[in-house]
Amino acid sequence: MSENDVVRGRRAALVVIDVQESFRHMPFWSEADLPAFREALLRLDAGCRQRGVPVVHIFHVGQAGPFTEASGYVRALDWLPGSPDVCFFKHTHNAFSDTGLDLWLRRHGIERLIIAGIRTEQCCETTTRVGSDIGYEIDFVSEATLTFPMTHPLSGRSYSTAKIKEHAELVLAGRFARIVSVDDCLAALGEGHA
Repeated sequence: MSENDVVRGRRAALVVIDVQESFRHMPFWSEADLPAFREALLRLDAGCRQRGVPVVHIFHVGQAGPFTEASGYVRALDWLPGSPDVCFFKHTHNAFSDTGLDLWLRRHGIERLIIAGIRTEQCCETTTRVGSDIGYEIDFVSEATLTFPMTHPLSGRSYSTAKIKEHAELVLAGRFARIVSVDDCLAALGEGHA
């Protein structure tokens, strides 16, 4: 039995994290990696919907700035397809704490999560770790995540988005998630998923 055969037997859901207008109003926002991210996420979303995989949208609500509800920016980026199966609002880095996501997934028989969204090393990685710890199998689709360059607070060293993604993959692989491409993820789902 191949790994794909094992994966096909698990009911999956696509969890799209924080693909929201709030980020466009942050000082670190950059569109350098946006076209590749958008293309990958749209392919992943379309492929999941075609296979009957539920789509979950998660949005972050913060206490200040463009992540507050009052800002009007806690909404999907205009290119993200609407009509998810369910939407949750979170106040922490992971999508599980106080959102109702876990209960919804379990009620729908979901055993496997496909993780995509913004930021790779923050809310996507944290959700992956928590999801794995509470019993879900996780496919982390790096190419369908987006992040931004960062500077180390002590050394001053700058890290590119490629290095940040590479590090996220390194620490998640085999411990918390399978690291997969969009194509591999969709192939593992097969044609008739639901």
